[in-house]
Amino acid sequence: MTTDRKQRLPRLSIFRNWTSLSGLVVVVGGVFAFLLFLLLDTVVFGGNPYMGLWAYLVVPLLVTFGFVLIAIGLVIERRRVVRSGDGQLPPLLIMDFSRPQTRRNLVVFIGGSTTFMLLAAVATYRSYHFSESALFCGRVCHAVMKPEYTTYLHSPHARISCAECHIGSGAAWYVKAKLSGLYQVYSTTFNKYSRPIPTPVHNLRPAQETCEQCHWPEKFAGNLDRVYAHFLSDPTNTPYTVRLSLKVGGSDPTHGPVGGIHWHMNVANRVEYIASDERRQVIPWVRMTNRAGVVTEYNTPKFKPQPGKDVIRRMDCMDCHNRPAHVFQSPNFAVDLAMELGQLEAGLPAIKKTAVRLLTQPYANEAEALQKIATGLREKYPQGPRVAQTIAQVQAVYRDNFFPEMKTNWKVHPNNLGHKCWPGCFRCHDGEHKTADGKQGIKANDCNACHVILAQGRGEQLQKLTPRGQAFDHPGGDMGEMKCPECHTGGAD
Repeated sequence: MTTDRKQRLPRLSIFRNWTSLSGLVVVVGGVFAFLLFLLLDTVVFGGNPYMGLWAYLVVPLLVTFGFVLIAIGLVIERRRVVRSGDGQLPPLLIMDFSRPQTRRNLVVFIGGSTTFMLLAAVATYRSYHFSESALFCGRVCHAVMKPEYTTYLHSPHARISCAECHIGSGAAWYVKAKLSGLYQVYSTTFNKYSRPIPTPVHNLRPAQETCEQCHWPEKFAGNLDRVYAHFLSDPTNTPYTVRLSLKVGGSDPTHGPVGGIHWHMNVANRVEYIASDERRQVIPWVRMTNRAGVVTEYNTPKFKPQPGKDVIRRMDCMDCHNRPAHVFQSPNFAVDLAMELGQLEAGLPAIKKTAVRLLTQPYANEAEALQKIATGLREKYPQGPRVAQTIAQVQAVYRDNFFPEMKTNWKVHPNNLGHKCWPGCFRCHDGEHKTADGKQGIKANDCNACHVILAQGRGEQLQKLTPRGQAFDHPGGDMGEMKCPECHTGGAD
């Protein structure tokens, strides 16, 4: 009898109840949003790869919700038919405008549907732009990338979107980024990501396709004046400043003399190298081809290239400027800068050494670090002036550069722009690279090869400029043939 009754049930219709009709509107709005997302995702290259999450995850969930509403309406309708016992469907929704209830229902339905469609269009457009923002990459989708996002906010590229550097323009790299993004979503969801997040050394686009879209490689920079203020780790925090002229130069003979640090640019010269480690910090072989086509090879002792096994990379901007947007300052540098700016009281005895020591201690998490930094400073300076501000500033340095939960700080991310705390320039210019006939490259202690020291020391010494340069007077005495990073670690000098 039950089977016969089910067989007698007429075909249900979504046009006989308001719930199913509302579900239909949601489905139509979802499909509209999906098509708009698909258009943006397909046509606008260079957008954020995770924008596809809206099109292929969020919007389908909205459409599914619409179908659920349709199903609920049909179930309600079926129950009503079963309860009636006569197997008769209720009439179609007839618009009898003579009835006030019908007019009210129609106004509410049309108004709600129109509002929903407008909101769907605006939300789709705004979601697209939000997915391109650094906030989306750094905080919403990449919550695990707090170190990268924090340092990005303090970088010279803080107004450049993540996608402009990490993806760039063009369909091919956009597809690669999407495929990579899928794995990143998986690893984030299931806690499979590395700590620290590794630097994408091998899958970054060449600088010619990203950096040089804004930066002009042919520009002649000439010499740039720089002042580096330091404070020694002694009881009086002795200041020691170096003022020098960086020989940046250029490599395009049509805009200035070829020479200086930017001689390495690929405008006029071709520099290639082999790195024997993943982070490209050990470079035993270099090949240089000048504008005339003359090739010169430099090797470190005992290294012989193995064709087919060694990967030869052509040098570009990122080999020196490898931290353009994510700079993790060393504790020495960060504390020196804070003292130079007056944010840390230089009159506090041994504040340089104390602050660096507290910053470099191992901590389980940020909360523990901030608490122990405050405790350590109060114990050291119970009656010292501006102790509260000192605590706040050292804690700020820690928050901006140390991320214990992700095991990230200056140690794990080499900065090749310079040579103090990391090999940087000395990866090639260490005096150990030689040609087959014994010709030696630039030695590590040849300070005037890339910059001219104009003044150094403190007080009146800094007022006596020597345009032709002077020999570097190391405050710790003559270091002989030692290279800077052999002693300066960024946290113990």
